[in-house]
Amino acid sequence: MPRIICIDYGGKRTGLAVTDPLQIIATGLTTVDTKNLYTFLADYFAKEPVELILIGEPLNLDDTPTHATPLVQKAIIELGKKFPLIPIKTVDERYSSKNAVRAMVEMGMKKKDRQNKKTIDQIAATILLQEYLVNRS
Repeated sequence: MPRIICIDYGGKRTGLAVTDPLQIIATGLTTVDTKNLYTFLADYFAKEPVELILIGEPLNLDDTPTHATPLVQKAIIELGKKFPLIPIKTVDERYSSKNAVRAMVEMGMKKKDRQNKKTIDQIAATILLQEYLVNRS
């Protein structure tokens, strides 16, 4: 069964998470420099079958766009051009970074490790993907 990949897109860094082949568990994949995202994804898609790209959509509490929303919308367009055979869905990413930090605290990570933004981005993508898996059925 193909995997689902989730993208926590950012201007500098992008966190990535992926399901197992049975689409039961989300696992952090990596964090890449955003400028290298499309190259990384092309390499990954050449090695692993992926049936869906999820991307976090940044919104304010009142559902209005944030300063990052146009950046993500541009990325969605680019993903569609570069990978036209893979459908793209947005998921609400409100609180994803806060939830990632909370998860790191609960896992017992040291404060210094919790300040690593690459780790936060990867865990945020993992949380978004796991929530999608739980709520899709």
